Amino acid sequence: MSNERNYNLSPEGIAKQINLISRVHGLEQAERYFRGLPDAKVEFKIYAALLRCYVHHKSLEKAEAVMKKIKESHPANITMCYNMVLNLYAQMGLNAYVAALDIKGMEKLLMEMEADPLATIDWCTYTTAANGYRKVHNFEKVTAMLKKSEHLARGKTRRLAYESIQIMYAMIGNKDELDDIDEAEKILEEWESKYVDFDARIPNLMITAYCKRGQFDKAEAYIKRLLDGGKQLDGRTWDLMASGYHAGNDMEKAVQAMKKAVSANLSRPLPFVLIACVKYLKEKGDLDLALEILKLCLEKRHISVTRYDGLVSYVHSETPDTEPLDLSNGDYQTIKMKALNFLVGRTDC
Repeated sequence: MSNERNYNLSPEGIAKQINLISRVHGLEQAERYFRGLPDAKVEFKIYAALLRCYVHHKSLEKAEAVMKKIKESHPANITMCYNMVLNLYAQMGLNAYVAALDIKGMEKLLMEMEADPLATIDWCTYTTAANGYRKVHNFEKVTAMLKKSEHLARGKTRRLAYESIQIMYAMIGNKDELDDIDEAEKILEEWESKYVDFDARIPNLMITAYCKRGQFDKAEAYIKRLLDGGKQLDGRTWDLMASGYHAGNDMEKAVQAMKKAVSANLSRPLPFVLIACVKYLKEKGDLDLALEILKLCLEKRHISVTRYDGLVSYVHSETPDTEPLDLSNGDYQTIKMKALNFLVGRTDC
């Protein structure tokens, strides 16, 4: 499709354009395209496309803002949008349980998602659960989750799904599903020798595998080689490194990687890692760096003004010294009620 704005497209065409821009150039460029549309062109299908982009990038606050606009201008279509936001709440809750190694909470949430006809479960849901089991070394259940994930891998995301699933098999040493990481490195080298347009998402898969295996020296060497070769890495690369360092309890490196992540073109840093970095800097007494990172997040629109103000107050100890961000926030019914209350216009949840 043309790089130039084409407002003569149908609403379906504009919606597809937004989706393509988001996937190829990032969420910020998709938002810029949307903001440039004439008001008369913005129909429900276009709002829905933008909402899907926010859900895909896990930008909950922006998704809620679009929901409010849809409620005002297209109330008849709000139920479908509610389902999308419900699934975003649920996926964030699932990720939070995994990050906290709360396997019982993860299992309960997953079971209730499976039983809810409104919930959408895709391949990513089960790979998230597989990662939770991997962290507690329950490899039998890892394999069971990955099998479920394979059955749901379809459409445009099928290739990414299989790559993610194969890397997970490699990390648990399942030779029947994929050879060791050396084989994955050979596949990557072959790709590098043939690609025409560099796509940072492919190296990011390898970096993810290195980090999850604790092979930070390999991840760092690989990143250096890419940078020395003139390749442009995206913010997600540094976000992955920050997450890896955090998991390996190297918070000094996690902070530096997070600073690079939020400085780059990134839709949203991993919230629990960002908060861990802010907490670490506060406890260390390096308030200036904590505030610098938060200011970057605000300038790049990674967090809302409200969230920024709350975290700044936390850094300055102006609020009770509690968890500045609780992603799990209860069980699935609580998650579902938050989405439902938002749908009907309540704000006291």
